[in-house]
Amino acid sequence: MTARRLRAVIFDVDGTLAETERDGHRRAFNLAFRDHGLPYEWGVEEYGELLAVTGGRRRLAGYLAERGLPHADGLAQVLHRTKTAYYTDWLRDGPIVARPGVPELMAGLREGGVRLAVATTGRRQWVSVLLERLFHGIAFAATVTGDDVTRLKPHPEVYDRALRELRIEAPDAVAVEDSPPGLAAATAAGLTCLVVTSAYHRDMPFPGAAAVVPGYLARDMADPHPHPRPPDALTAGITVDALRNLHATTPTHPSIRRS
Repeated sequence: MTARRLRAVIFDVDGTLAETERDGHRRAFNLAFRDHGLPYEWGVEEYGELLAVTGGRRRLAGYLAERGLPHADGLAQVLHRTKTAYYTDWLRDGPIVARPGVPELMAGLREGGVRLAVATTGRRQWVSVLLERLFHGIAFAATVTGDDVTRLKPHPEVYDRALRELRIEAPDAVAVEDSPPGLAAATAAGLTCLVVTSAYHRDMPFPGAAAVVPGYLARDMADPHPHPRPPDALTAGITVDALRNLHATTPTHPSIRRS
Protein backbone atom coordinates (compact mmCIF):
# COMPACT_ATOMS: atom_id res chain seq x y z
CA MET A 1 0.00 0.00 0.00
CA THR A 2 1.32 3.45 -0.93
CA ALA A 3 2.01 5.66 2.09
CA ARG A 4 -0.08 8.78 2.43
CA ARG A 5 1.80 11.94 1.53
CA LEU A 6 1.21 15.25 3.27
CA ARG A 7 0.64 17.73 0.47
CA ALA A 8 -0.91 20.69 2.32
CA VAL A 9 -1.58 22.13 5.75
CA ILE A 10 -4.72 24.25 6.10
CA PHE A 11 -4.72 26.77 8.94
CA ASP A 12 -7.59 28.47 10.71
CA VAL A 13 -6.78 32.11 11.55
CA ASP A 14 -8.28 33.56 14.75
CA GLY A 15 -6.68 31.91 17.77
CA THR A 16 -4.72 29.52 15.56
CA LEU A 17 -2.25 31.86 13.86
CA ALA A 18 -2.53 34.69 16.40
CA GLU A 19 -4.36 35.40 19.67
CA THR A 20 -6.80 37.91 18.23
CA GLU A 21 -10.07 37.42 20.06
CA ARG A 22 -9.82 39.07 23.49
CA ASP A 23 -8.04 42.33 22.66
CA GLY A 24 -8.81 42.47 18.94
CA HIS A 25 -12.29 41.33 17.97
CA ARG A 26 -13.85 41.90 21.42
CA ARG A 27 -12.49 45.43 21.68
CA ALA A 28 -13.68 46.26 18.15
CA PHE A 29 -17.19 44.98 18.91
CA ASN A 30 -17.34 47.18 22.01
CA LEU A 31 -16.25 50.24 20.02
CA ALA A 32 -19.01 49.51 17.50
CA PHE A 33 -21.59 49.32 20.30
CA ARG A 34 -20.37 52.67 21.58
CA ASP A 35 -20.43 54.36 18.19
CA HIS A 36 -24.01 53.26 17.55
CA GLY A 37 -25.26 54.31 20.97
CA LEU A 38 -25.94 50.81 22.30
CA PRO A 39 -25.51 50.09 26.04
CA TYR A 40 -23.53 46.88 25.61
CA GLU A 41 -19.95 46.00 26.44
CA TRP A 42 -18.69 42.45 26.13
CA GLY A 43 -16.45 41.41 28.98
CA VAL A 44 -13.58 38.97 28.62
CA GLU A 45 -15.43 35.95 30.01
CA GLU A 46 -18.74 36.80 28.35
CA TYR A 47 -17.05 37.06 24.97
CA GLY A 48 -15.51 33.65 25.44
CA GLU A 49 -18.99 32.19 25.85
CA LEU A 50 -20.26 34.06 22.79
CA LEU A 51 -17.57 32.44 20.64
CA ALA A 52 -19.69 29.30 20.57
CA VAL A 53 -21.44 31.07 17.67
CA THR A 54 -19.08 31.38 14.69
CA GLY A 55 -19.14 34.42 12.45
CA GLY A 56 -19.15 37.89 13.99
CA ARG A 57 -22.27 39.14 12.24
CA ARG A 58 -24.19 36.00 13.16
CA ARG A 59 -22.91 36.33 16.74
CA LEU A 60 -24.17 39.92 16.88
CA ALA A 61 -27.55 39.10 15.36
CA GLY A 62 -28.23 36.36 17.90
CA TYR A 63 -27.12 38.55 20.79
CA LEU A 64 -29.32 41.48 19.71
CA ALA A 65 -32.32 39.25 19.03
CA GLU A 66 -32.07 37.75 22.51
CA ARG A 67 -32.38 41.29 23.89
CA GLY A 68 -35.51 41.98 21.90
CA LEU A 69 -34.07 44.57 19.53
CA PRO A 70 -36.14 44.98 16.36
CA HIS A 71 -34.52 44.26 13.01
CA ALA A 72 -31.63 42.49 14.73
CA ASP A 73 -30.21 41.15 11.46
CA GLY A 74 -30.05 44.56 9.83
CA LEU A 75 -28.60 46.20 12.91
CA ALA A 76 -26.01 43.44 13.19
CA GLN A 77 -24.94 44.08 9.61
CA VAL A 78 -24.40 47.80 10.33
CA LEU A 79 -22.57 47.10 13.59
CA HIS A 80 -20.39 44.48 11.96
CA ARG A 81 -19.22 46.90 9.27
CA THR A 82 -18.14 49.34 11.98
CA LYS A 83 -16.49 46.59 13.99
CA THR A 84 -14.60 45.28 10.96
CA ALA A 85 -13.20 48.74 10.23
CA TYR A 86 -11.92 49.07 13.80
CA TYR A 87 -10.49 45.56 13.78
CA THR A 88 -8.74 46.06 10.45
CA ASP A 89 -7.11 49.23 11.81
CA TRP A 90 -5.95 47.27 14.86
CA LEU A 91 -4.41 44.63 12.64
CA ARG A 92 -2.47 47.30 10.75
CA ASP A 93 -1.24 49.27 13.75
CA GLY A 94 -1.92 47.32 16.94
CA PRO A 95 0.33 45.04 19.00
CA ILE A 96 -0.45 41.84 17.13
CA VAL A 97 2.10 39.04 16.70
CA ALA A 98 1.95 35.50 15.38
CA ARG A 99 1.73 32.73 17.94
CA PRO A 100 5.25 31.57 18.83
CA GLY A 101 6.47 28.92 16.43
CA VAL A 102 4.02 29.62 13.60
CA PRO A 103 6.37 31.52 11.25
CA GLU A 104 9.05 28.87 11.69
CA LEU A 105 6.55 26.09 11.03
CA MET A 106 5.34 27.79 7.85
CA ALA A 107 8.91 28.28 6.64
CA GLY A 108 9.66 24.61 7.30
CA LEU A 109 6.55 23.48 5.44
CA ARG A 110 7.47 25.58 2.41
CA GLU A 111 11.01 24.22 2.41
CA GLY A 112 9.61 20.71 2.68
CA GLY A 113 7.36 21.17 -0.34
CA VAL A 114 4.11 21.23 1.67
CA ARG A 115 1.65 23.87 0.48
CA LEU A 116 0.01 26.32 2.88
CA ALA A 117 -3.64 27.28 2.91
CA VAL A 118 -6.10 29.20 5.09
CA ALA A 119 -9.72 28.29 5.87
CA THR A 120 -11.51 30.79 8.08
CA THR A 121 -15.00 32.17 8.52
CA GLY A 122 -13.52 35.65 9.03
CA ARG A 123 -14.02 38.41 6.47
CA ARG A 124 -11.50 38.69 3.65
CA GLN A 125 -11.19 42.44 4.33
CA TRP A 126 -9.26 41.82 7.54
CA VAL A 127 -7.90 38.33 6.89
CA SER A 128 -5.77 39.64 4.02
CA VAL A 129 -4.40 42.41 6.26
CA LEU A 130 -3.48 39.95 9.02
CA LEU A 131 -1.76 37.52 6.66
CA GLU A 132 0.20 40.30 4.98
CA ARG A 133 1.34 41.83 8.25
CA LEU A 134 2.31 38.62 10.05
CA PHE A 135 3.44 36.47 7.15
CA HIS A 136 4.69 38.92 4.53
CA GLY A 137 6.27 37.12 1.62
CA ILE A 138 4.66 33.75 2.40
CA ALA A 139 2.47 32.51 -0.43
CA PHE A 140 -0.73 30.69 0.46
CA ALA A 141 -1.92 28.28 -2.19
CA ALA A 142 -5.53 28.86 -1.15
CA THR A 143 -7.19 31.42 1.12
CA VAL A 144 -10.86 30.76 1.81
CA THR A 145 -12.80 33.20 4.00
CA GLY A 146 -16.32 33.73 5.21
CA ASP A 147 -16.98 35.82 2.11
CA ASP A 148 -16.47 32.73 -0.04
CA VAL A 149 -19.00 30.41 1.62
CA THR A 150 -22.66 30.46 2.61
CA ARG A 151 -22.38 28.15 5.65
CA LEU A 152 -19.95 28.86 8.47
CA LYS A 153 -18.09 26.50 10.78
CA PRO A 154 -18.92 23.94 12.15
CA HIS A 155 -20.20 23.25 8.63
CA PRO A 156 -17.32 21.88 6.49
CA GLU A 157 -17.95 24.13 3.47
CA VAL A 158 -14.90 26.33 4.06
CA TYR A 159 -12.63 23.27 4.16
CA ASP A 160 -14.37 21.62 1.21
CA ARG A 161 -13.68 24.73 -0.83
CA ALA A 162 -10.05 24.95 0.30
CA LEU A 163 -9.49 21.35 -0.80
CA ARG A 164 -11.05 22.10 -4.19
CA GLU A 165 -8.82 25.14 -4.65
CA LEU A 166 -5.78 23.08 -3.69
CA ARG A 167 -6.97 20.31 -6.03
CA ILE A 168 -6.32 17.62 -3.47
CA GLU A 169 -8.40 15.19 -1.44
CA ALA A 170 -8.90 15.36 2.33
CA PRO A 171 -6.49 12.46 3.08
CA ASP A 172 -3.67 14.54 1.56
CA ALA A 173 -3.90 17.38 4.09
CA VAL A 174 -3.88 18.30 7.76
CA ALA A 175 -5.99 21.07 9.30
CA VAL A 176 -4.78 23.14 12.25
CA GLU A 177 -7.52 24.57 14.45
CA ASP A 178 -8.00 26.01 17.93
CA SER A 179 -11.73 25.65 18.66
CA PRO A 180 -14.44 22.99 18.81
CA PRO A 181 -16.44 24.45 15.86
CA GLY A 182 -13.27 24.54 13.77
CA LEU A 183 -12.40 20.96 14.66
CA ALA A 184 -15.94 19.86 13.77
CA ALA A 185 -15.70 21.59 10.39
CA ALA A 186 -12.33 20.03 9.58
CA THR A 187 -13.24 16.50 10.56
CA ALA A 188 -16.61 16.75 8.77
CA ALA A 189 -14.62 17.52 5.61
CA GLY A 190 -12.61 14.33 6.20
CA LEU A 191 -9.41 16.03 7.37
CA THR A 192 -6.95 14.98 10.03
CA CYS A 193 -7.06 17.88 12.49
CA LEU A 194 -4.43 19.02 14.98
CA VAL A 195 -5.83 21.33 17.66
CA VAL A 196 -3.50 23.98 19.08
CA THR A 197 -5.69 25.44 21.79
CA SER A 198 -6.05 29.20 22.12
CA ALA A 199 -6.73 31.15 25.30
CA TYR A 200 -10.51 30.95 25.06
CA HIS A 201 -10.67 27.24 24.22
CA ARG A 202 -7.98 25.72 26.41
CA ASP A 203 -10.31 23.73 28.67
CA MET A 204 -12.85 22.58 26.09
CA PRO A 205 -13.30 19.02 24.83
CA PHE A 206 -12.05 18.18 21.35
CA PRO A 207 -13.53 14.84 20.30
CA GLY A 208 -12.09 13.57 17.04
CA ALA A 209 -8.86 15.58 17.11
CA ALA A 210 -5.70 13.78 16.04
CA ALA A 211 -3.96 15.53 18.94
CA VAL A 212 -4.57 18.50 21.24
CA VAL A 213 -1.62 20.65 22.29
CA PRO A 214 -1.31 24.02 24.07
CA GLY A 215 1.15 25.60 21.63
CA TYR A 216 3.56 25.10 18.76
CA LEU A 217 6.89 24.95 20.60
CA ALA A 218 8.50 22.22 22.68
CA ARG A 219 8.37 24.45 25.76
CA ASP A 220 4.57 24.66 25.40
CA MET A 221 4.17 20.90 25.70
CA ALA A 222 5.38 21.01 29.30
CA ASP A 223 2.67 23.49 30.32
CA PRO A 224 -0.21 22.22 32.46
CA HIS A 225 -2.90 21.15 30.06
CA PRO A 226 -6.25 19.43 30.61
CA HIS A 227 -5.91 17.19 27.56
CA PRO A 228 -4.03 13.90 27.21
CA ARG A 229 -0.30 14.03 26.70
CA PRO A 230 0.48 14.66 23.03
CA PRO A 231 2.02 11.88 20.94
CA ASP A 232 5.78 11.51 21.32
CA ALA A 233 6.29 12.93 17.82
CA LEU A 234 4.84 16.27 18.98
CA THR A 235 6.63 16.70 22.30
CA ALA A 236 9.56 18.40 20.55
CA GLY A 237 7.16 20.93 19.05
CA ILE A 238 5.06 21.19 15.92
CA THR A 239 7.48 20.69 13.05
CA VAL A 240 7.19 19.46 9.48
CA ASP A 241 8.30 15.98 10.50
CA ALA A 242 5.88 15.97 13.42
CA LEU A 243 2.97 16.87 11.15
CA ARG A 244 4.00 14.25 8.62
CA ASN A 245 4.09 11.64 11.38
CA LEU A 246 0.70 12.72 12.72
CA HIS A 247 -0.76 12.65 9.22
CA ALA A 248 0.64 9.20 8.48
CA THR A 249 -0.53 7.61 11.72
CA THR A 250 -4.00 9.13 12.13
CA PRO A 251 -6.93 7.28 10.55
CA THR A 252 -8.75 9.40 8.00
CA HIS A 253 -12.26 10.70 8.70
CA PRO A 254 -15.00 9.97 6.20
CA SER A 255 -16.20 13.31 4.96
CA ILE A 256 -19.69 14.41 5.95
CA ARG A 257 -21.71 16.55 3.57
CA ARG A 258 -24.23 18.62 5.52
CA SER A 259 -27.21 20.26 3.86
